[in-house]
Amino acid sequence: MSLESEAGLSGDVLPGVLSESLYAELVAFRRDLHMHPELGNQEFRTTAAIKERLEKAGLRPRVLATGTGLVCDIGLKEGERAAVPVLALRADIDALPIPDTKSDCAYRSTVPDRAHACGHDMHTTVVLGTGLVLADLHAKGLLTRPVRLIFQPAEEVLPGGALAAIEDGVLNGVGRILAVHCDPRVDAGRIGLRHGPITSACDRLEIALDGPGGHTARPHLTTDLVTAAARVAVDVPALIARRVDTRAGLALTWGRIESGHAPNVVPQHAELSGTVRCLDLEAWRQAPDIVHAAIDEVATLHRAKSEINYVRGVPPVVNDRDAADLLRRAMAARRGRDSIESTEQSLGGEDFSWYLEHVPGAMARLGVRRPGERTVRDLHQGDFDADERAITVGVEMFTAAAFLDDSDGRQS
Repeated sequence: MSLESEAGLSGDVLPGVLSESLYAELVAFRRDLHMHPELGNQEFRTTAAIKERLEKAGLRPRVLATGTGLVCDIGLKEGERAAVPVLALRADIDALPIPDTKSDCAYRSTVPDRAHACGHDMHTTVVLGTGLVLADLHAKGLLTRPVRLIFQPAEEVLPGGALAAIEDGVLNGVGRILAVHCDPRVDAGRIGLRHGPITSACDRLEIALDGPGGHTARPHLTTDLVTAAARVAVDVPALIARRVDTRAGLALTWGRIESGHAPNVVPQHAELSGTVRCLDLEAWRQAPDIVHAAIDEVATLHRAKSEINYVRGVPPVVNDRDAADLLRRAMAARRGRDSIESTEQSLGGEDFSWYLEHVPGAMARLGVRRPGERTVRDLHQGDFDADERAITVGVEMFTAAAFLDDSDGRQS
C-alpha cells in the first residue's frame, strides 16, 4: 500500500521529510543537550538554546512564567485566535540527578551527577526539529493548521512541571496534544502505541516512625522501631494490595529504609520512603486514604507513632482513541503499518497525564534501541543512550500528524 493511500490522501507524499543537513544539525543539538543536562526548573541553558534556534527560524517563542521552558506557535500571529483547534506537541526538557556512566561516549554528560538518562534530550530535539520543518512549510504556504510547540520543564519533579505550564495558558485553543517517550525496548524506526492507559499513576510516600528507644537487652521496655519499620515495609504493601481490585495494580515499593546507629541500641526514630503506583485512575484517587489507614494500623500494632507525608504525583496517561489513531495514521504514512507495535501499560509515571485532564491527546513510545543490539540500556540508568536515527522518526511522524489532524472541536 502506498503512503498516500495509507494516509487517506491522494496526490503527493505528505510534506515534512527531514533533510540530511537538518538531521545532522539536530543530532549535534541533541548531543549538546546531553553534555549539559539541567535539573527541573533549572533548565536555563537548555531554554536559551531552544529559544535561539526557534528565533533563527523566524518564530517567536515565549519563555514560560516559571523562567524555564517555552511555548511557540507556528501558523498563528501573536494574540491571534485560531479558526481551527491547535495541535500541540509537547517535549520535556529536564534531566535526572544521577551520574552519566557511559565510558565510550564523546558526548557524555560534563556535569557531575547529572544525566539525560530518560531521553528528554531526544524528546526536545524531536519537537524542535518538527517545529523547524513546519516553520519552513508554513513559510511556503503549505501548513494547513496551526501547531503549538510546548517545551516543558520539571517533568521529573512531582507533581510535574506540566501543571505550571497549563496554568500559564499553553493549552488555550488546543484541540489535541501529542508526545513521545523514548523506549529502549523498541527498535529505532518503530513506535509502540495503545489506546487507553499507557503509564501508571505515581505518588511519593515518606514515613517517619518514632518511639522510646532503649537497650536491646530490654526490648519489651521500648518501642522496637527496627521491627516496626520492618513490619511496615512488609505488611503495608500486602494490605493495600488487598483493599482495591487487584486489576487496579495498586503497588507500594520502597526505595529507602533507615534506622539506628549501634547494634545494641533500640533507636528512637526510623524512616521509610518509596513510591505508590497505580494502573487505574479511580483507585489512584482512593490511594492516599487506603495507604494512610494501612500504615496507621501496622504502626499502632507495634506501638510506634507514625508521621506520613503522602506527596501526590501524577495520574495515569490515558491515550484518547482518536489521538492515538492520529499517531498511528501518521506513522503508517511515513513508515508503513509494520513500523507500529502494540505496547503494554507501564508502571512508570509521566506528567503528560495532566494535559489529558484538559484536552484529548496521546503519547507514543519512540523506539531508541539500536536494531540488533541485545543489551537494553534502560531508562533512569547512568548508561542510557539512544539511537539518534529515532530523531528522524519522531520528526516525520509529528509533521505527518500535523497534516493528517482533522479535529474540529474547540478546546480552551
